[in-house]
Amino acid sequence: MKLRFSTFGESHGKALGCILDGVPAGLEIDEEYIQSELDRRKPGKSEFETARKEADKVEILSGVFEGLSTGTPIAMVIYNTNQKSRDYTNIKDVFRPGHADFTYFHKYGLRDYRGGGRSSARETAARVAAGAIAKLMLKKLGIEILSGISEVAGIKAESYNYENAKESIIYALDSKMEEAQKEAILKAKNEHDSVGGVSRVIAKGCPVGLGQPLYYKLDGVLADAMMGINAVKAVEIGDGVLSASALGSTNNDAIRRDGFESNHAGGILGGISNGEDIVMNVYFKPTPSIFKEQHTITTKDEEVDFALKGRHDPCVAIRGTIVCESMMALVIADMILLNMGSKMDGVVKYYA
Repeated sequence: MKLRFSTFGESHGKALGCILDGVPAGLEIDEEYIQSELDRRKPGKSEFETARKEADKVEILSGVFEGLSTGTPIAMVIYNTNQKSRDYTNIKDVFRPGHADFTYFHKYGLRDYRGGGRSSARETAARVAAGAIAKLMLKKLGIEILSGISEVAGIKAESYNYENAKESIIYALDSKMEEAQKEAILKAKNEHDSVGGVSRVIAKGCPVGLGQPLYYKLDGVLADAMMGINAVKAVEIGDGVLSASALGSTNNDAIRRDGFESNHAGGILGGISNGEDIVMNVYFKPTPSIFKEQHTITTKDEEVDFALKGRHDPCVAIRGTIVCESMMALVIADMILLNMGSKMDGVVKYYA
């Protein structure tokens, strides 16, 4: 791994942030672009998201001088400004079903009950900040990362239009399915429930050769990156699970001199990019924070019924799709840097 990042902070703490190490010196750091990426993910923009309003204003602390990366670690911070920790006092000693409360408590012997603390999806704001810098790197190479929502509550897109996703308030890929998807989200919200969804994320313009077999395969690392996002329960590369019911004669991507005739493989063969679009489907579970009364237990192992308070996304996949883009960008940028030394003539050319 050449490009490394870590995040810090909690949902109701003072701030969130990240440290990104391995960015080559001399990259133009467009702070307005980084902020625009955070604005796409930030909460409170519409009725389809949590009502918690955060500016998510990013501040660069290190690693940038006169608008250029210096080659040293880039640290960024995002201050929390709209916490309502009192909404969580009723769950101080209660495990919320579907959340990490139970596992965090049993692993560490304590937990930050305010919005889930470190386990909150609020942490993903820092991932988007890091991913924005990775995207700035990829733009220099003509590589673009795109995403959109292909499914909500079982309502599936019949076509994938990434330009429509850019304009849609729920990042819908199919304008014909968008209204039905919106209705499903609002119906669940009005019933104090939530729905799941699927993000389709692609990388366009990647060269052949990204990926390090056998133990740092591109598809393996991408899957690991996506599964590390809150609420993600499954990942597909290319045709994914449909490949298991296909014939080899139909699943293989035939090759001609001008390229592949299809892309069932999702742009990856043997863990290495083949030059086609890299295609992933990322599956988000319904937001576990719902306002229906639920059965659970307390930290003292007492059975109780409780109703949650607070401000939560009725469909976490919507803002989650931006996080998927960011994680793909970080992985692809890392693979680009790793691939530079895969051939001796490339090493000689550089040092010559």
